Amino acid sequence: MTSMARRSALFFSLTTLLASAGVSAAQPAAYFPRAGEWTRKAPAELGMDAAALAAAVQYAQSQETNRAVDFSDQDATFGSRLGSMPTRRARTNGVVIYKGYVVAEFGDTAFVDPTYSVAKSMLATVAGVAQRDGRIGKLDEPVGKRVNDGGYASSRNALVTWRQHLQQETEWEGSLWGKNADFIGKEQFGAGERKPRGLGAPGSHYEYNDVRINRFALSLLRVFEKPVPEVFQEQVMDVIGASNTWKWVPYNNSYVELNGKQAPSVSGGTRWGGGMWINSWDMARFGYLWLRGGAWNGRQVVPSGFVKQALTPSAHGPDYGYLWWLNTQGKNLPGMPANAFAALGAGSNTILVSPDHDLVIVWRWHGGNVAEFGKRVIGAIR
Repeated sequence: MTSMARRSALFFSLTTLLASAGVSAAQPAAYFPRAGEWTRKAPAELGMDAAALAAAVQYAQSQETNRAVDFSDQDATFGSRLGSMPTRRARTNGVVIYKGYVVAEFGDTAFVDPTYSVAKSMLATVAGVAQRDGRIGKLDEPVGKRVNDGGYASSRNALVTWRQHLQQETEWEGSLWGKNADFIGKEQFGAGERKPRGLGAPGSHYEYNDVRINRFALSLLRVFEKPVPEVFQEQVMDVIGASNTWKWVPYNNSYVELNGKQAPSVSGGTRWGGGMWINSWDMARFGYLWLRGGAWNGRQVVPSGFVKQALTPSAHGPDYGYLWWLNTQGKNLPGMPANAFAALGAGSNTILVSPDHDLVIVWRWHGGNVAEFGKRVIGAIR
């Protein structure tokens, strides 16, 4: 018997003995990358089929988006802009993180690009920090109890809660930054314009609506009494070792007075310009934070209870949590585990998380199916 075989047999015997005594063998501590570095490991070192993983990456590289490289399709798609846009974007690119380690990357992963509605999941994270720090109380508390800027003054809007904002079920009525929540009109809303409809009671109807999300972002600014990007940097991105290249760009007109100064209020996407501009590595760190239940190297950044609720479907959404797309019904991420979840943005910009496989995938500027890419990566895990 070789020395390796003897060690394996000894470990097996010890594990069996502990199990019979009702004691579990200790699991190795999760790896967390330090700022400015992320350990790479060969797929085989982690028990992956290198050829199968390479084939999965080849599939991802072949699924280039048809979005204009220079964003010349922005207004036609989303409506008249309120904020700036880059002059060009990167080609499809991505990162695969397995058991905390980099096992694959492709394309220009350092390119800082708008990530569109992935920013919504980042706003949810800021809300978790707000609850952690007592800036907001129970999520079913009306927002207007703490935010008194006129946005929740009407009898309808006074009923809107933090949870409804997080689940996109507010039915909030009004305008913000020159855009009306009804989404009517091609000039204002591009291909996303909608037909008029009667509003239901707050909490009775799901609608994916950037005006209401932007109202949520402004409300977070109010309770922190600080711009959301500053909170996100100090309480989240600095903690997880993100770079200093990302930026959360406000609209040209989304500034409010705060303690005698003009403070930017940011958006939950890049529908009308601005938004979160970030590289794939920082997106991967953000996804890894959520894979680890909101904790980072012993520090609970987002309360574990909030994370659990965030990954629980809402009453009326299409398998939707707190600004995260879920898969409990097996429809949003077909073929993936029921507890997989994703942050999705136009483009497509995606973060896919599969706790069952200890896996985070960032895939940007693609026209493919993120679940298909995920299944192919999972197929490489032995």
